[in-house]
Amino acid sequence: MAAPPPGTQSVDRASDLVARVVRTGAPVSFTDLAEASGLARSTTSRLLAALERADLLARDDDGGWVPGALFDLYASRRSHDEVLIEVAGATMHALNEQTGETVNLGVPRRGTVVQIHQVEAVYYLGSRDWVGTDVPAHCSALGKVLYAFDALPVPTGPLDGLTRRSVRSVESLRAQLEVVRAEGFAVTVDELEPGLTGIAAPIRHRGAVVAALGISGPSFRLADEARTTGALVAAHARAVSARLDHQLQRGAA
Repeated sequence: MAAPPPGTQSVDRASDLVARVVRTGAPVSFTDLAEASGLARSTTSRLLAALERADLLARDDDGGWVPGALFDLYASRRSHDEVLIEVAGATMHALNEQTGETVNLGVPRRGTVVQIHQVEAVYYLGSRDWVGTDVPAHCSALGKVLYAFDALPVPTGPLDGLTRRSVRSVESLRAQLEVVRAEGFAVTVDELEPGLTGIAAPIRHRGAVVAALGISGPSFRLADEARTTGALVAAHARAVSARLDHQLQRGAA
C-alpha cells in the first residue's frame, strides 16, 4: 500500500475518530476512542478538541463523544430538500403541462445552485438531467434568482465564461440582478450552454428566498416569449411559496 501524502497524517487520524463516533451510534468515551484508534491519549485529546471546535464532534452531558452540530445541520438541510420536493411536486408537474418544458427546482449550496428535482420535458428535444449537478450560478436563471434575493452571496472575483453569452464581470452581473429583482424572475439565453434558455423565479419561506423554480429548454422555443413565460413561472413559484409556508407551519404545530 502506498504511503499517504505528506501532511495528511493528522487529517487521517481525525477522520478516523469522527468515523468511529458516527458509526457507533451511541456516545463514545475518550478512553474507548484512544484505545480503539491506537493513538496516544495526548494526541487523541488534541484531535478531539480540534474536531469539537469545528462542530464535527461534541460531548454529551456525561462527557461521551457524539456527532457534532454540523451533522445536524446537514441532516436538517436534507430534510428540507425533501419537504421542498414534496411541496413543489404538483406545481412543477402543472408548469410542465402548461409549457411542455423541463421544470427544475434548485437550492443554494456550497456557494452555488444545486438542482434537487426535475420534471422532464414532454418534447423529444428537451434538456439534460441536472439533478445533483453543481451549476455555475452566474450562468443559470436559477442561480441569478438566488443571487438577486440574497440566498447566495454575489461573487467578487472573475467569472468563468462558459459561452460567448455568459456574463463575465461582477459589475454586469449586479446590473442583471437589479432587473431580476424588478421583474421577479430571471432569464438566461445561451449562457450555460449554447441553445439553452432558462427562466426561473424565487420560492420563499416566511419572506426569505430558499429555492428557485425554473424551466429550461431550447432557445428557439423559449427565448422569444421569455418575459411572458417568466411571469407564468413566477406565479407558480408564488404558489409553491404559499404551500411551503402552510406545510412548515403545520409541521411546527
